[in-house]
Amino acid sequence: MDNLNIILKPGERLDELHRNDYKIIQSTNQFCFGMDAVLLSGFAKVLSGETVLDLGTGTGIIPILLEAKTPGRHFTGLEIQEESVDMAKRSVILNKLEDKIDIVYGDIKEASKIFGMASFDVVTSNPPYMNHSHGLVNPNSAKAIARHEILCTLEDVVREAAGVLKPNGRFYMVHRPFRLVDIINTCCLYKLEPKRMRLVYPYINKEPNMVLLEFVKGGGRNLLVEAPLIVYKEPGYYTEEILEIYGYNKK
Repeated sequence: MDNLNIILKPGERLDELHRNDYKIIQSTNQFCFGMDAVLLSGFAKVLSGETVLDLGTGTGIIPILLEAKTPGRHFTGLEIQEESVDMAKRSVILNKLEDKIDIVYGDIKEASKIFGMASFDVVTSNPPYMNHSHGLVNPNSAKAIARHEILCTLEDVVREAAGVLKPNGRFYMVHRPFRLVDIINTCCLYKLEPKRMRLVYPYINKEPNMVLLEFVKGGGRNLLVEAPLIVYKEPGYYTEEILEIYGYNKK
């Protein structure tokens, strides 16, 4: 623990991930990961020996959680914001995962050029949800870049995911239900066929506010809609499934 004063910079904090004693470095000045990233890490399937690319990895939350939860061989995170890249790389070192996780500075729109075509078994992404029609934002804000399609669009993410995926590779995304038609249409345009979908509801009697999706490159048209995922059983109390996904129930 004495090394934490060396690895943490002013304004940064260390958050527990409740998996393998892993921790992650974050800053309140940057976009901090939320439940959507955690739920995506629980929804995505990574098999033994597979390689994974996370597009727009932020501070590296999804590669770190997937390394803890799956038997995948190697995980790579691609991120364009230098401050986030720096935090992600230091989190990888802090958790002694240098042999399993690479954090790469670069633009999602250039992913297929950076890594090469058909180079990954699995791609994940928790992309910006809001497009240009959803209000004015500060284009220089790190939080705005994470939430709004300022530096990349939905089509950019889908196109590059399709490009770097091997044939029959899988693409996992968390997004908002109001973009579902755009998401499926865009993915089908790039030969990514929807295979699994799960809607996330804050409460059992509320409308869904997230959707988890699996696409297969060159897959057939056969969509499985899974049982709803309910976040809270009552205000302030997670359901058992959410506790399991977070790892709070792990001893």
